[in-house]
Amino acid sequence: MGTERDIDGYLTLVSITKTVSVLPKVLHPPKLLTLSNLDRQSPIHMYLVFFYNSNSAAHHKDNDLLLDGADDSVFGSLKCGLEETLSVWYPAAGRLSLNPSDHGNKFNLWCNNKGAVLVEAETPVNVSELGDLSQYNEFFEKLVHKPVFDGDFSETPLVVGQVTKFGCGGYSVGIGISHSLFDGPAAYEFMSAWASNSTKTKKQHKVSEIPNLPVHDRGTLLMDKFDEAQKGISTDLLPNQNEDGSPGVTRAAAVGHLYQLIIQAAASNDHMNFLKNGSNILDQINDRNYVYKTFHLRGTLIESLKKEVCGHETSSFPCSSFEVVAAHLWKAKTKALGVKKEAMVCLQFSVDARNKVDPVLPQGFSGNAFVLASVALTAAQVEEATHKAIVEKIRVAKNSVTNSYVKAYMEAVGGPQTTLPPLEELTLVSDWTRMPFHKIGFLHESAAYASPLVSSISQVAYFMQNPSDCKGIDMRVGLLPQYVSAFSRCFIAND
Repeated sequence: MGTERDIDGYLTLVSITKTVSVLPKVLHPPKLLTLSNLDRQSPIHMYLVFFYNSNSAAHHKDNDLLLDGADDSVFGSLKCGLEETLSVWYPAAGRLSLNPSDHGNKFNLWCNNKGAVLVEAETPVNVSELGDLSQYNEFFEKLVHKPVFDGDFSETPLVVGQVTKFGCGGYSVGIGISHSLFDGPAAYEFMSAWASNSTKTKKQHKVSEIPNLPVHDRGTLLMDKFDEAQKGISTDLLPNQNEDGSPGVTRAAAVGHLYQLIIQAAASNDHMNFLKNGSNILDQINDRNYVYKTFHLRGTLIESLKKEVCGHETSSFPCSSFEVVAAHLWKAKTKALGVKKEAMVCLQFSVDARNKVDPVLPQGFSGNAFVLASVALTAAQVEEATHKAIVEKIRVAKNSVTNSYVKAYMEAVGGPQTTLPPLEELTLVSDWTRMPFHKIGFLHESAAYASPLVSSISQVAYFMQNPSDCKGIDMRVGLLPQYVSAFSRCFIAND
């Protein structure tokens, strides 16, 4: 295994050998796809790197992967598969477009067959030199193609890929997808379809089961029936009851809690110094040098923690792995960061709204359908609360996501988008445990690991399925260096 110094020396040794535009195999008539407010929240690319050991590449080479006349390289296989996949998932071959009727500040998606971009690269680095692939490494950033952005989204591909061959014969497949295009489950289905289309063999004579076709129309999630004048953050702050006690407007609590955290941070001298001179928030986040650390929670450990939380009430109070790990994370982070006891702290997590809206979204819906649920307490309350009490509050927040909540949330995020400042009091969780990305076999077999790259919100915690323990969870979290040791102690101590 190479040392960190060895890898640092290799950082620039990733050579691009080929860059191609990949068009759909079957072109669709150009059309405009209206996006929802959930799609418009974040048009940036999210990146994921799949690692395949040399034996996966050898398996690829030894099998008749492709149809007659096709390129038999890994790159060629993925290119052919992407061409076929884009024929069905055709919005992925389009471009974002600003809508003039919305004063030019809201994106829609122009399905114009401009295609994706696929890059071929090579490096002398051996996969083994990267060490534990679950731990973020700066070198991973060299394994994805990041298109140059000049401010014009209409020229930026929504899907980009990079196939990198390692010195040992292993491969990585780095994929970037605009978050305006898909959410997590839709991205998982898209990449699974791409992998499946890339691994067809000459010997495959039997008729394959036809997968559910994706539904690209945003349907229920469009806001055309709502009063445009009411959109904005103020919707979130409306009461749940009117003065006479009758039901009022449902609040999107997640947005209201974020608003309160920002106000609280603005009142802090430290935060005001941090934002001095009006400098760019993203630059400041990058300058803060977050450390990204992955913690492995074995399935047996999670079950043990559940028993501690539920006691003898496991039948009357069933507790999910997500709930107990999220509760433990929130308590550990709040304690480790030394947040003032009277300060408000907030736990937010994504909830799939596909079955929460009325009418429910169709099977195969490919757009963004997640909203944030939120729990807010003081730091003292979080530290003093039992895990069970926190789990109960998580459950209440999750159950509060109804059709009315989703619509209120979409109205609240319908205003001008701004970058979220770094908030130490915010614990944000993205749950990927039901999307086993490592099982996507671009090279026939499952990946050794599938690693997300750094997101625009550095402190987000990812819950991922452990490749060697289907009931275990790999949790990656971004922390400032001065908090890493304290958080590790608090998180592992289970107190």
